[in-house]
Amino acid sequence: MSKKFYITTAIPYVNAPPHIGHALEMIQADVLARYRRTAGDEVFFLTGTDENSLKNVQAAEKEGMSIKDFCARNSQIFHDLKEALNLSFDQFIRTTEERHFAGAQKLWLACKKEDIYKKKYKGFYCVGCEAFYAARDLMDGKCPEHKTVPEVVEEENYFFKLSNYQNKLLNLIESDKYKIVPEGRKKEIISFIKMGLEDFSISRSISRAHGWGVPVPGDEEQIMYVWFDALSNYITALDYATNDPLYKKFWPADMHVIGKGIIRFHAVYWPAMLLSAGLTLPKELFVHGYINVEGEKMSKSLGNVIDPFELVGRYGTDAVRYYLLKQINPVEDSDFSIVKFEETYNADLANGLGNLAARTANLIEKNFPTNLKIKKSRNQKNGIDKHIEEYRFDLALKEIQELITATDQLIDRTKPWALVKTDIKQAEKVLAEAAAQILAIAKALQPFLPATAEKIIAQFTAERIVKGESLFPRV
Repeated sequence: MSKKFYITTAIPYVNAPPHIGHALEMIQADVLARYRRTAGDEVFFLTGTDENSLKNVQAAEKEGMSIKDFCARNSQIFHDLKEALNLSFDQFIRTTEERHFAGAQKLWLACKKEDIYKKKYKGFYCVGCEAFYAARDLMDGKCPEHKTVPEVVEEENYFFKLSNYQNKLLNLIESDKYKIVPEGRKKEIISFIKMGLEDFSISRSISRAHGWGVPVPGDEEQIMYVWFDALSNYITALDYATNDPLYKKFWPADMHVIGKGIIRFHAVYWPAMLLSAGLTLPKELFVHGYINVEGEKMSKSLGNVIDPFELVGRYGTDAVRYYLLKQINPVEDSDFSIVKFEETYNADLANGLGNLAARTANLIEKNFPTNLKIKKSRNQKNGIDKHIEEYRFDLALKEIQELITATDQLIDRTKPWALVKTDIKQAEKVLAEAAAQILAIAKALQPFLPATAEKIIAQFTAERIVKGESLFPRV
């Protein structure tokens, strides 16, 4: 019997175009969604865009565009990653949609009345993070994420009584009822909770929000804090507002895939909001690291932001997917460089997988035009499956690379091009084994390099195997 599997990515702000950090997260989630589908699970994969933030408003003003048009244009660019990266998401939520407004307001009203209160306050606010920081959390008076001096904001807003949920959250996370992966991030959150949770502001004055965002129910002078409405996308996309069958079927989320910079929102704020509203909590939070470029953090000011569309245009979709999954650590910060990208491309894809498929198909086409009887290869996916289930995409691809090397060595050792002259049956046996191994490799690659896997499977299950075009021309 198939199980349901609901997986989400974070929803990025649309103040700037996507970079390879966004691509990494979407591809990681896509691998997990595809893997679950091949296991027979009923998968619902969600992504989208966060459009109700002040930073989006400021970016639109800078370009002299209406915020509505600005968000629509940039949201479409993020949606276009579906084709560029061959993503298999089922739905794309925009937080400017009516169903989202209705769902976010329903969640607000569902929270316990005693958990939401109004007060005047003064605090340090980083527009880049769309978050308030306590003085203790600043580094040399600056936001730890953006290294900028936060604004000092003073106004009357609604607050959420996060302190009511300190012990409950601690128990849920320590017991893995709400599982945080990797372990280091779990420890980080436990430590943060033990320091004492402070209530957080969940609204902004309509003037400071520029009138943009989800109105607070019953108070037309206040707009919901962007994170309160943004986090609700995981249920509003399922039509929580109308209690749609989609919501009943797929909530709770089986996995949220996010970057380390927004872990507190997902590991502390979000479950507390759900507990207050009496809703089921998600099951697991997978947290990846950041991609640095040649040792430095990606930033527009440094001019080192890597455009995933440009990368795909130069090297192809599956080459980009491969590099981000194989060479980028799934949970730690990693470095990206074009030199390393091209080295990996040539070594693993052009000289490795591509060359193996081409040389094997060429030998079969020349010597066995009526085709071989290819037996099903023994199952070698157990180790690979284990790595995927532990989110070690890099180790899974390393293991697949070892299968490619082993199949290459089989051909080098047995020399079927010479065997056809002395022992045709043995040559046939060797090439049939190599072809079976290549098919097994292709099947193992399906969640990672879906288009390439499909080409190889079509090539080696055709009535007549031919060499065809190169899968990965050398660069």
